[in-house]
Amino acid sequence: MDYLKTGLCWVFALFFFVAGIMHFVEVESFAAIVPPLLPFPKLIVWVTGIMEMIFAVGLLVSRYRKQAGFWLAPFLLAVLTANIYMAMYNIPMGESVASSTALWIRVMLQFPLIALILWASGNFASRKTP
Repeated sequence: MDYLKTGLCWVFALFFFVAGIMHFVEVESFAAIVPPLLPFPKLIVWVTGIMEMIFAVGLLVSRYRKQAGFWLAPFLLAVLTANIYMAMYNIPMGESVASSTALWIRVMLQFPLIALILWASGNFASRKTP
């Protein structure tokens, strides 16, 4: 089971590291999905990109894996507002245009994703029976 958890952490790390880099490559696309009530959308995009890369590295280093997974949960809840805004107004991500259904499925998948990250990073302790 530990191999599965470690493998998932590597997959998540790759995903978040690439996503973090994309925050600097596609700044305008990411800024477009920052809800308009939030100030400084480009700064938010840059900061969240850096955070994603830090979380990715944390998931790779066993010493920091649990903490990285733990802090990814509230981070993903915070960026959920951008995903909801994107789905509500069917905002494309750069050249990529997704259907409204796909965007709402993405929103709903955020919660199982959080649970899977918490599990893979060791934040759900298993009970030991006597």
